[in-house]
Amino acid sequence: MTTDLVARLEEHRALGSAPRAELEWLVAHGSLRHYQPGDLVSHKGTPVEGMFIVFSGRITISVDRGAGPRKILEWRAGDIAGLLPYSRLAAAPGDSVVEEAAEVLAIDKSHLRELTRECHTVAEILVHVMLDRARTFTSADLHDEKMVSLGKLSAGLAHELNNPASAIERSATLLENRLEENERATRALGRARLAEEQIDAIDAVRTSCVTTRTRGVRSPLEQGEREERMADWLSAHGVDESLADSLAETAVTFDALDTLAASVPAPVLDSVLRWVAGSCSVRSLASEIQEAATRISGLVMAIKGFTHMDQSSVAEPVDLARGLDNTVTVLRSKARNKLATVVVDVEPNLPLVLGFIGELNQIWSNVIDNALDAIPESGRVEIRVNRERESVVVRITDNGPGIPADIKERVFDPFFTTKPVGQGTGLGLDIVRRLVRHNGGDISVESQPGRTEFRIALPAVAATTA
Repeated sequence: MTTDLVARLEEHRALGSAPRAELEWLVAHGSLRHYQPGDLVSHKGTPVEGMFIVFSGRITISVDRGAGPRKILEWRAGDIAGLLPYSRLAAAPGDSVVEEAAEVLAIDKSHLRELTRECHTVAEILVHVMLDRARTFTSADLHDEKMVSLGKLSAGLAHELNNPASAIERSATLLENRLEENERATRALGRARLAEEQIDAIDAVRTSCVTTRTRGVRSPLEQGEREERMADWLSAHGVDESLADSLAETAVTFDALDTLAASVPAPVLDSVLRWVAGSCSVRSLASEIQEAATRISGLVMAIKGFTHMDQSSVAEPVDLARGLDNTVTVLRSKARNKLATVVVDVEPNLPLVLGFIGELNQIWSNVIDNALDAIPESGRVEIRVNRERESVVVRITDNGPGIPADIKERVFDPFFTTKPVGQGTGLGLDIVRRLVRHNGGDISVESQPGRTEFRIALPAVAATTA
């Protein structure tokens, strides 16, 4: 049996190159185990029993970061699963489940320290396996955190896009009705055979309607008073009072209306004012549609800038101000829901930094989103950017309750979170620190009750390329 297992280890993809004496040591300290589909090799949160050298079958590990389980790794014949020497893994990060009947040689974790002393070649192989596994888990963590960020972004974006889209739909519907009314009024005016000076008076009123838009300028009380006064004027001149709302929305003055009433005979005044109100309403609605479409276009551009869809695979000069503006734009809905004030203050003539735009935007998204989570309703988040010697420094400050001193040093640890279960993966700031370092920078935090500041320093292009 022992000889057979050693022979199988000599054929093992990962360990086959190790000396026979080391393979014999593994067999002497291991036990052959058989698993059936559905068996749990290790359960999330429980200590891992040891190392598993896979001879046959398939074992997968799935990790749930809050968005449902996702397969991170799978082990087949020739792979090594479980705990490895020098690993700091204390508990299984997810469930390891047998997908196809498996046969493994299990080495209990109590033997791993001795393994490193007695089996130098095997230990060296296992270090490389551990590094490859760490890269895989790091990539999975980045993916999971990015998906969480995209989920938040999608929710905010849907809300932001819904407002202008609804405005376009509403205005387009009203525009169709107004065009029909305007056509009827136009035909009535055509039958009136007005003189040139009367047409000039009508044009003067129409021009005063469309040159200045007053929506949102008057208070509701002022607007209500204007509508009442407009209804009284229309009633006094024998004109349908239903036009009051439309005319009150415009900038037309009562002096202009009096001049028009003096120029146009009373029987025609109703048709004239209907045409004026319709013309002003059509232009106003068209302007609202244009503004809403511009808003949508601006959001799309901000999202493209935030995700940087055309991102290069190499570092390039980055304008931090633009990235921060895009990030604040995509988080605007969340800030508005908390009645929060978000201030961005960028030093003029700031140098560029050399980095990866998508990664930097993910940094801003995570830190600013955390700040918005921390502040109370009507709180404040300040983002200040300036140059300090050879670096560009971004300070993101909030007036939340602060980070308790006893946990401040742990906020960058992976899986550490103070948020309720299901609301945080504990990966955000760990990912942020990795991304900052990948971009050649440094991150630190200072906190006290009522004030928390994250400081992110990135090398300026001039300093990087000098």
